[in-house]
Amino acid sequence: MREVVVASDGTKLGQDITIGGFQLRADEEVVRGGADTGPEPHELLLSALGACTSMTLRLYADRKGWPLRSVKVTLTGGPADGHYAINRQIALEGDLDAGQRQRLIEIASKCPVHRTLTGAVAVQTTEVSV
Repeated sequence: MREVVVASDGTKLGQDITIGGFQLRADEEVVRGGADTGPEPHELLLSALGACTSMTLRLYADRKGWPLRSVKVTLTGGPADGHYAINRQIALEGDLDAGQRQRLIEIASKCPVHRTLTGAVAVQTTEVSV
């Protein structure tokens, strides 16, 4: 996996994200003190889960030879009862029977990002010289 580097961009909350040769932005909405120049961190987290879910379902269906034409994953999230709750809706397009559709929904919970979010995660933080 490539290293992810996030650096403040000189504005109040804007962040420049570099992953390999890719450049992304993160910020907060104006109502939260940002300039709304990019998605906020939780939206990036949801996009990671959505992308991983869709990729996992595509790979599984291809391996099984199932006629899955497309996958659309819609996610929302927010605080709920002392934790962060994610709602994931999956739309499957293709001539799939009920059993195939059910199995794909089960497989969604096996994508690597889903497993990371629902498993034990350890974050080690160290300070380095600039």
